[in-house]
Amino acid sequence: MPTSEFQLIQHYFKAGAAAALAQPNSPVRCGIGDDCAVLALPAGAELLVSVDTLVESIHFPQNYPSDMLARRALAVCVSDLAACGATPLGFTLALTLPNVDEPWLASFANALVVAAREYDIALVGGDTTRGPLCLSLQVMGSAPAGAAILRSGACAGDLVYVSGQLGDARAALDYLNKAAHELSAAEQALLDRYHAPTPRLALGQKLRGLATAAVDVSDGLAADLGHILSASGVAAVLHTENLPLSPALTETCAERAIEFALSGGDDYELCFTVPAKHREAVAALSAELNLALTEIAYIEAGEGLTCYRADGSVFTPAAGYQHF
Repeated sequence: MPTSEFQLIQHYFKAGAAAALAQPNSPVRCGIGDDCAVLALPAGAELLVSVDTLVESIHFPQNYPSDMLARRALAVCVSDLAACGATPLGFTLALTLPNVDEPWLASFANALVVAAREYDIALVGGDTTRGPLCLSLQVMGSAPAGAAILRSGACAGDLVYVSGQLGDARAALDYLNKAAHELSAAEQALLDRYHAPTPRLALGQKLRGLATAAVDVSDGLAADLGHILSASGVAAVLHTENLPLSPALTETCAERAIEFALSGGDDYELCFTVPAKHREAVAALSAELNLALTEIAYIEAGEGLTCYRADGSVFTPAAGYQHF
């Protein structure tokens, strides 16, 4: 068993991280094992950086399987790169552990390597310490200078789109403690969305030069779209019948499906705005990526988000996820 922080890093994380160095055209010039990692930015590119902290019993359940935790934690952080249209470069991991549990660490490290390869992002450094289970991941990516998609570019007349389907991850929380053999097919589908969110990296990169603003849906669509509206100084009108809902969601919680889609969070889909003249370009992009891109709202002058039900009445979404 590793007896020090450095042995733990060497044993569980350095081998997997070193594989990234061997990849052709890797941006990693120096990874784990030095005081700093060294990453090479593509010519004419800017560095994009984001950090997320996940705490046991707040961001994930107690006794959550370590392989699921590794994949989910990295996906959640990489989703921020996707929202800005970034190409992943590398990430660091600060891991706080109550104790050194070798089977837990082996499963975690192996799953992290698999997820990192899937997203083409290398583990380039980090830290370990003892304490309540907590993970902080910092992700770094690049985009051509001036091309990063921010929250502040939406304009009156733009259309609002969202990728994929909304609400599944929130609905899954009701089934996290249900025995596997008791789950219906719909309930299992919801849990799959919670355990393995998909960062929309390809979509984000394709949206450079097309989208005027974007955000990933982490705290709930209403809250995250609200970030775009606030940053851009505009308002939006949304019709709830346009929200993309999965059959699994409508089957398991039809009465709360709209609430979960607007306020549930943890979907890690992209919400983005585009000028109305680009409606056909978005449809073509949806077909190219084989990914549903649904027009759900439009931007207008003013402030705030107004949601209407199909009968014309106003729907007031619940507040999204609160970090404090």
